[in-house]
Amino acid sequence: MMEPEEIARLKALMEWEGQRTAPPEGFPVLPDMPAGRYTSPEYFALEQQHVFRKSWLFAGHLDEIPEPGCYMRWHNAGDPIVIVHGMDGTVRAFHNTCRHRGAPVVTEDRGKSSRLMCGYHNWTYKTDGSLVGVPERRDFPADFDMSCRGLLPVRCELFGKIIYVNFDMEAMPLLDWLGPLAREWEEFAFDRIKLAARHSFDLQCNWKVAMEANMEVYHVPFIHPNTVAPLVDSSRNLNTIYPNGHARMLAPPPRTTDREHVRAIDSPPGWRQIETVGELGRTCTQSYTLFPNWVSPLSNYFVPPLVFWPTSLGTTRLELVTMALDWGDAPAPDLWTVPDASQPNGRQMSPIILEDTQFGEAIQQSMQGSAFRSVPLSYQEARIYSFHQSLDRMIGPENVPEHLRVEPVIGADWVWPNDPRASQMAREQGGEAAANREAAE
Repeated sequence: MMEPEEIARLKALMEWEGQRTAPPEGFPVLPDMPAGRYTSPEYFALEQQHVFRKSWLFAGHLDEIPEPGCYMRWHNAGDPIVIVHGMDGTVRAFHNTCRHRGAPVVTEDRGKSSRLMCGYHNWTYKTDGSLVGVPERRDFPADFDMSCRGLLPVRCELFGKIIYVNFDMEAMPLLDWLGPLAREWEEFAFDRIKLAARHSFDLQCNWKVAMEANMEVYHVPFIHPNTVAPLVDSSRNLNTIYPNGHARMLAPPPRTTDREHVRAIDSPPGWRQIETVGELGRTCTQSYTLFPNWVSPLSNYFVPPLVFWPTSLGTTRLELVTMALDWGDAPAPDLWTVPDASQPNGRQMSPIILEDTQFGEAIQQSMQGSAFRSVPLSYQEARIYSFHQSLDRMIGPENVPEHLRVEPVIGADWVWPNDPRASQMAREQGGEAAANREAAE
């Protein structure tokens, strides 16, 4: 949980943000971003090759494989993999590819077995990935070494009950990737929340177009006038940039609102509160971007990530997930979707999500035109610019064609734990205090 001094500092900075008349002193002018970052097949291929092959990616919740022997298929980032709750209690991930002739080892989305068996020739693997059964073993060479023919592993680690995977076997540990977020997320009971809902929807736009609608509040008064705008004071929004591409948005409710639990989506009666959540999580909209493709508000009721998976240059699969403490006999909470019998999965995106996604297809079509040449961003949209800097850093600037790069103008002095706004605020408040003393004298 945040210390009282840190909470006081963040609250003061939110008020300062609401009173400033220009970007903070020394904040860099953000150069226009190249339009091709949203429309270029070349840049899309670089994202797939480098970003989604080297980042820690949300894969699921332990509730989806709750017992030893349970497994689930996962293929949101290209290569098909299988995530297994081992008979020894360890959660692991493997490429879902038999080491014999390449057939999938698992063909069902969910299942439970003490062994994983390829249906093609019945090669059999333990839940730790080791090969333990080869039919007609006599027909293979005498020195055929089964010990080096196990399923190929994929990095897999848990934060609480949340499962993450990484295709880069040399990647930093998950906790190092999360950095300061791991400490800030402790109060939200990631080790106790249950999976309540998980639904996917296909969007007709580039994944960044869809995701970036959730990375700034500049649009809130215009896209969400009757839903989010009455509950979030966008003028007092405070953005924080973290290492490894992550970021946080913190915005209080408007001053005219006297309800304690105000945020973009409020909670139904009877929900269990996460009792460890501190003041900011209870009273503000506190939303995190976990690089590369997770955005989630966190509160004293729920952890509801929106996860954006590129399926092609101009299409995205949006996963809408709700996690909360045990809801007992009440209906399972679902923050982001509503019943709709006309939809294939019986659900439709909630009004707020529809508001955020309604222009995606039109934006993508417009971006394909010759008039879309560059993207100028404001200080309030700095999280987006920083996100693009992180994309290029993950790809390797030398691998990005010059006409597609962003200039890395947001330096380390604006990345946590550094924050020049705090010293500017202190100077201004000190000057105001001195002026008041002089006036009083």
